[in-house]
Amino acid sequence: MIEIEHRLAQRRNIVTALPGPRSSALADRRKAAVAAGVGSSVPVYAADADGGVIVDVDGNSLIDLGSGIAVTGVGASHPKVAAAVADQAGRFTHTCFMITPYEGYVRVAEELAALTPGDHEKRTVLFNSGAEAVENAIKVARLATGKSAVVAFDHAYHGRTNLTMALTAKSMPYKANFGPFAPEIYRMPSSYPYRDEPGLTGTAAARRAISRIEAQLGADAVAALIIEPIQGEGGFIVPAPGFLPALADWARRNNVVFIADEVQTGFARTGAWFASEHEGVVPDIITMAKGIAGGMPLAAITGRAALLDAVHPGGLGGTYGGNPVACAAALATLEVMRELDLPARAREIEAMVVPELRALAEQIGVIGEVRGRGAMLAIEIVRPGTSVPDPVLTKAIAAEALSAGMVLLTCGTHGNVIRLLPPLVIGADLLADGIDVLTEILRRKTVSN
Repeated sequence: MIEIEHRLAQRRNIVTALPGPRSSALADRRKAAVAAGVGSSVPVYAADADGGVIVDVDGNSLIDLGSGIAVTGVGASHPKVAAAVADQAGRFTHTCFMITPYEGYVRVAEELAALTPGDHEKRTVLFNSGAEAVENAIKVARLATGKSAVVAFDHAYHGRTNLTMALTAKSMPYKANFGPFAPEIYRMPSSYPYRDEPGLTGTAAARRAISRIEAQLGADAVAALIIEPIQGEGGFIVPAPGFLPALADWARRNNVVFIADEVQTGFARTGAWFASEHEGVVPDIITMAKGIAGGMPLAAITGRAALLDAVHPGGLGGTYGGNPVACAAALATLEVMRELDLPARAREIEAMVVPELRALAEQIGVIGEVRGRGAMLAIEIVRPGTSVPDPVLTKAIAAEALSAGMVLLTCGTHGNVIRLLPPLVIGADLLADGIDVLTEILRRKTVSN
């Protein structure tokens, strides 16, 4: 792994108890100013970040294994991205592309047409968030097909707006007491190899879902099928080989728009530019956000020209969608990703981390499965010697990791999955330190459990 020069020292360094006094003071101020419904995974407040570290307001340097939920693939302050943001902000921060358009938006659309799978003619629309991209992909599919039903899957996560909550599977904290939700959303079984019945292939799992779609809805009623190629919040679930291609083939044969939600999996995260590429799937529409712009708010849908051009002028857009500063950040981010070959770097991270964790799984009883692709990796935590989810132990592992100086995220329908999402520019030594600390915690928790 080629080492990259960074502005901040790339090492773990804890100088106070966590949270420290300044973070604790900010937490008190927050209670009086910020709504209680906004949660934070860790109780430390960031002051600086670069490469694979976050420095908090008390001077503690933490290993970042979360990347702001897969956003800061190039790091949180890459100099090329920061310079592009400053340059664009110095010229203009906003005109609204729907009023006075600008080249940056067009250039991002051109880049996405070239990067996304398939050599067909494509069109792009830019938005602010992943949820907004998903909503607009559904709008396009419904208008273009003249149908209304939308199929989503078990363990799915697609956002927090009303429509995307309907698409999301997990109730707490995302859906509980926020209904009623948008209608004409139907959930089908996904492929979850660790928890599926033994021997269920991806093709068979797809047939199971398709048979239910045809029996309960009928293909003639379905406008779109939306799926994460690797499910994110649901547990970093990699479907069995053949599952995605079989669904995409069925959708194509039945005039159903196949939407790949690549909000978390996109932009080199899984070892390819997009996770759909691992099985040669060419979606009709891809939704993107997170890693696209180095931390600036930007999202997109890119899809077949005939689909997106079917929408009447004015039917798509938004005041801030494709903000010029965010577009400048995206163009710089993509340039850095190419220069550093971050898809290859993600594969190097996988090669470095997965064998060590799988070896550990054979030695201790609380790891049900180690899975994932590239730098989107997961450890499913279970009660010793069983496959029963253990969310309590998972939470304790994440808390102990923070005390040791690591930002570590959890996920999963049952809250029992540790997810590893390091910045793609993390150094080998820093990553090795983080995995060593995590390994020691897992061993210790196994003994105490």
